[in-house]
Amino acid sequence: MTEEKENILQSVIHPTAIIDPEAKIGPNVKIGPYAVIGPHVTIGEGTEIMAHVVIDGWTTIGKNCRFFPSASIGSEPQDLKFNGEKSYVIIGNRSVFREFVTVSRATGEGEETRIGSDCLFQACTHVAHNCNVGNHVIMSNCAGLAGHVTVEDKVVIGGIAGVHQFVKIGRGSMIGGLAKVVQDIPPFVIADGQPARSIGLNSVGLSRAGVSEDVRRELKKAFRLLYRSGLNLKQAIFRMEEELDSSEEVEHFLRFLRDADRGICRGTKE
Repeated sequence: MTEEKENILQSVIHPTAIIDPEAKIGPNVKIGPYAVIGPHVTIGEGTEIMAHVVIDGWTTIGKNCRFFPSASIGSEPQDLKFNGEKSYVIIGNRSVFREFVTVSRATGEGEETRIGSDCLFQACTHVAHNCNVGNHVIMSNCAGLAGHVTVEDKVVIGGIAGVHQFVKIGRGSMIGGLAKVVQDIPPFVIADGQPARSIGLNSVGLSRAGVSEDVRRELKKAFRLLYRSGLNLKQAIFRMEEELDSSEEVEHFLRFLRDADRGICRGTKE
């Protein structure tokens, strides 16, 4: 008996589910009624796939993920440039995809859409082609990422927020509901509005993440230099390099600003 067949026997699969014989199903997987699993799909141990979920394309899913009814994962991208090429979706461990979540595979031969571990995608959220989503990310109901968006770790995106293609969202930031995000959001920042503007430092999130008071103080200085000093971005970066005590968080903040190709979101008092 092959390992794949043995794993399927260890799993709980509803008789109405349609699973391509080429799919690779790990042990202790649960697959609910009328779910459809395509031929190039790999599903890790302990993952639960509920009713009417469709997982297709070259999709690899880690351990102990949960897919709620009618989620669609790994389908062709909503991109006019897509021409049927082989591309991927890769999902880490323990992430949760609620009802009607959609995750598109990438555009471009060999390219990938990647989602990390321990994420929560609430109902009707959308992750478009070629996105790169980190770990511990929360997307609230009906929020959407356009193509090629990068979302770093521990980001919270509010309901019905929309993120423009190629935008980068920095680690530990928070985006308000209904926000229209058209430029990069620096790490540890709260942004809101249409278009989104920076309204403050995510001090509560930093505290909950265990960031020390000394580092939080330096990040507040960085925020003031960036948004309250009247300096342009290049000048603000120079002042930060000269005046701030170094830490992993401060260095990450500076590195993000140096690489902000689309420019950063403006502040509320600029």
